[in-house]
Amino acid sequence: MSIRRTRIILAVAALGLIAAGCSDNDDSNSMPGMQHSSSSAAPATSAPGARTDFNDADIAFLQGMYPHHAQAVEMAKLVPGRSQNPQLLALATSVEQAQSPEMQQISSLLQSFGKPVPSTTGDHSGHGGSMPGMMSTEQMDALRAASGTAFDRMWMEMMIQHHQGAITMSDTEIAGGVNPDSLALARAVIAAQKAEIDTMNGMLAGLPG
Repeated sequence: MSIRRTRIILAVAALGLIAAGCSDNDDSNSMPGMQHSSSSAAPATSAPGARTDFNDADIAFLQGMYPHHAQAVEMAKLVPGRSQNPQLLALATSVEQAQSPEMQQISSLLQSFGKPVPSTTGDHSGHGGSMPGMMSTEQMDALRAASGTAFDRMWMEMMIQHHQGAITMSDTEIAGGVNPDSLALARAVIAAQKAEIDTMNGMLAGLPG
């Protein structure tokens, strides 16, 4: 083999080694960059956003029903210690057990919509204009001061009015809302509270005097 041919072979081999080295460097340099790009993009795509399947009617219904339910629960908690009527005691327990979980559901829905949950502290009577059936401060004070049969009658008459207001609010939601969870809640409120109104009307008819 000539010296010239040997030099050509060695040169070709050297070029091959250089190319292989560049390829390895490119791979090692590109992989971290690719991984970094992938990880930096992940938070933007994985962060959950607020729901969009609702309208103003859904928001108004939920933000109104939350303090409305809160007052009903407050009224239910007044029954033990003021009434000896076992039917009324059972009904008050039923109201509290039904409406407290619904308040949690309402809170979760509003949060998923990116909307604030109303406060339940203080006087609820200020909501009366937009929430039918809400009791005034004076009515609540009178209820707290009553006992026995007088309390039973006052409580049921007030709760019937309260339930009728909730039914009106639920009818408005069904007519104008679009969110399936809010609509399902409105239908549940109507069904449960109509049944309780019938129960209370029957109980009132059986009270003495």
